[in-house]
Amino acid sequence: MERSGAVTFKGSPLTLVGEELSAGMAAPDFTLINNTLGEVSLKDLAGSTIILSVTPSLDTPVCDAQARRFNEEASKLGEGIKIINVSMDLPFASSRFCSTAGIENLTTLSDHRDASFGTAYGLLIKELRLLTRAIIVIDATGNIKHLEVPAEMTSEVDFAAALSAAAALMSGT
Repeated sequence: MERSGAVTFKGSPLTLVGEELSAGMAAPDFTLINNTLGEVSLKDLAGSTIILSVTPSLDTPVCDAQARRFNEEASKLGEGIKIINVSMDLPFASSRFCSTAGIENLTTLSDHRDASFGTAYGLLIKELRLLTRAIIVIDATGNIKHLEVPAEMTSEVDFAAALSAAAALMSGT
């Protein structure tokens, strides 16, 4: 499934590949690659509240800021919440970014191998083979509780809304 004009990049319309997801749906499984080239799936994270911070590339100013902000917030959230940055960046580049930027409180995972995450979550940009910016909060049972895809991919996500959704899951409200 393709969704033409679903997002823009500096005003130019782009096509997203995959079904559009929304809060209340079961989160699709995925297989991503960690910084040591190991595979990580949604099943590996079961039992935790997950914030998926999806970025086109950590090597851009807005993506860099998004990763740094969630790294900072992660230290305040406690161990029941896992924050994961997903991009198409190679694991080696993600590892270098984290080392250089002092990112220690979030995990970076890559969808570069087969773009299966991007397709399953409807976030793969057909024209660029990158992921569009998004934020997804998944509860401990694997259901999407919050999902935001900014219409303009150079715009920031609503950090407060995502963090509030995650905090509500942790407090049971």
